[in-house]
Amino acid sequence: MKIDLATPVSVISRVGKTTANRLKKIRIETVEDLIFYYPFRWEDFSKIFKISELEPDSVVTIKAKIQLIKNRRSPVKKKFLTESLVADQSGSVKVIWFNQPFLTEVLRPGDEIYLSGKVSFDRYTMQLINPVYEKVTGNTTTHTARLVPIYSLTNNLTQKQIRFLIKSVLPYIKLIKDYLPLEIRKKFDLVDLNTALSQVHFPTNNDTLNQAIKRLKFDEFFLFQLQIILGKKEIDSSLAQSINFAEEPTKEFVSDLPFDLTQDQKKSAWQIISDLEKTKPMNRLLEGEVGSGKTIVAALALLNIALAGQQAVFMAPTEILATQHYKNIIELFKNKDFNVALLTRTKNLVNDEEKTKREILNKIKSGEIKIIIGTHALIQDKVNFSSLGLAIIDEQHRFGVEQRKLLRDKSGNPETVPHLLSMTATPIPRSLALTLYGDLDLSIIKELPKKRKKVITEIVTARSRKKVYNFIKEQINLGHQIFVICPLIDPSDKLGVKAVTEEYKRLKDEIFSDFNITMLHGKLKSEEKEKIMVDFLAKKSDILVSTSVIEVGVDVPNATVMLIEGSERFGLAQLHQFRGRVGRGSDQSYCFLASEKESQRTKERLEALIKANDGFELAELDLKLRGPGEIYGTVQSGLPVFKIAQLSDYKLIEKTKMAADLVVGKLDQFPILKNKVESLIKTIHLE
Repeated sequence: MKIDLATPVSVISRVGKTTANRLKKIRIETVEDLIFYYPFRWEDFSKIFKISELEPDSVVTIKAKIQLIKNRRSPVKKKFLTESLVADQSGSVKVIWFNQPFLTEVLRPGDEIYLSGKVSFDRYTMQLINPVYEKVTGNTTTHTARLVPIYSLTNNLTQKQIRFLIKSVLPYIKLIKDYLPLEIRKKFDLVDLNTALSQVHFPTNNDTLNQAIKRLKFDEFFLFQLQIILGKKEIDSSLAQSINFAEEPTKEFVSDLPFDLTQDQKKSAWQIISDLEKTKPMNRLLEGEVGSGKTIVAALALLNIALAGQQAVFMAPTEILATQHYKNIIELFKNKDFNVALLTRTKNLVNDEEKTKREILNKIKSGEIKIIIGTHALIQDKVNFSSLGLAIIDEQHRFGVEQRKLLRDKSGNPETVPHLLSMTATPIPRSLALTLYGDLDLSIIKELPKKRKKVITEIVTARSRKKVYNFIKEQINLGHQIFVICPLIDPSDKLGVKAVTEEYKRLKDEIFSDFNITMLHGKLKSEEKEKIMVDFLAKKSDILVSTSVIEVGVDVPNATVMLIEGSERFGLAQLHQFRGRVGRGSDQSYCFLASEKESQRTKERLEALIKANDGFELAELDLKLRGPGEIYGTVQSGLPVFKIAQLSDYKLIEKTKMAADLVVGKLDQFPILKNKVESLIKTIHLE
């Protein structure tokens, strides 16, 4: 059978239906998917040690002959142990594998093998425990005696399986056309794409690996920058409806609010209202701390749209957030005589009255409903507007060309596009935002409303943990609720940090057995996640143990404690966002930072969080402290997701911007690149 890039992985040798389904979980369905599934790190097993050179706790590779190998059952827990003695010219060493009895069928005395792993010292002698093994069959190796790629896995997939599959499809890399123009490759000293893809998986040495990583990072940023520039061109050539500033009604609305607007809120609102008056479509990003009052700024824009007889759509990433925005907007506009609708999978409301979906769709089409709130499905649904003047998107800055076209087609006026306002609680350093989002105008709200109490933040040590648990019990007995955040979903990830599943069980069985505890993580279906959050909001549980999916979350005014496990694994800006999930009510709130590491650097980072109360300052600090690395964490931050590039690679981002500017005006000269970018623009979708 002829194999090409679109060939399903199930066709490849040794891939059965079960393995194909497991691969699908990590988004590998074709030969091309396998090639572009990059390792996240590499183990350096390239140096071959003599057995006589082995030292305890060192990570080594040895080349040795099997002297003997046998299985036995351990007296403890009745586990299978496979024990072997291997030797080279300098000496011999014992090797032990757990629960792999099949090894005695695969490895025989006399076989020459490579073994890579950590040397342990047991009472009197050194030994290798569960090393990676590979028979010596020629000049090349896959799993040992080289820079070995380590991939992200799912349950019941092994590193050996992924490496075997990727190695088997490497010959098809030559089918991938290099879309980067030769002049760009030369100017920025980049290797060709085929070399980069081969070397990122199975590098010859550290130099070739670094060249491969540089090229692949460059590609991700470069293609992203091209999409931005093309999107900006599209916007600049479009027209929007000019919305007159309703000065008196706006002043009256602001004076009737039960609180004073902060200076940042006033400034941001004025920037947005000024944009709405122009015929050039607004393309603005409103950044604001968690709880800084972005909704009221959005409401001022909505007010002006509705008073101008236009319509506005307000989209949120989840039903629960859409419902929260709806409740806030309804409360703010309770004395206004225009209609506000909530349209989601489970709720169809107009001014708090239940309606059928068909009724709402008809009223939107006729222009009777001025403000429509829902999830991002609103642009894909059977929603057609009478005169759409504004789209507000919460936590999704990248609203692509295709989405704008969809809105324009539904807007009721094919001559104009709606103004666009994106909102985010992710504090992006201004320098990064300007580099990454050159097409977006920025409005920033740093000030918090004056009535908000500062969340008391403390580091939890092994000694103070019991005290913290007792404090949590006191808070629950006072009627409050608790968030517990963990960095992983299950313990199989083997990173030595607390996993949600095991921490949930431990807290439920051992620490807080008298209380109602629920668990939330990204592998749950969206309906399940929403139900868990709705129940928590309704006080049906006392403690919510969660991964970082809680980061872009709902207001739970009754939650007063946030305990973050493995806090050293999150970026400072991300920790600050977690902290912002408590302190939403009138009660004093607390954030406890538990860490697996006690290094000085970890302590300094966490202390910076205690001292600071500004997410933007923390985001800048994180770039300095952590250097290259993913500092924002989850996909939910609204930031772009790259496979290998990192948002802290400032200099590379700037170079790719320069490169994109060089070619964007002459894309027709580079048909392969043009096709690549156009296909990317078409496939961008809203999460």
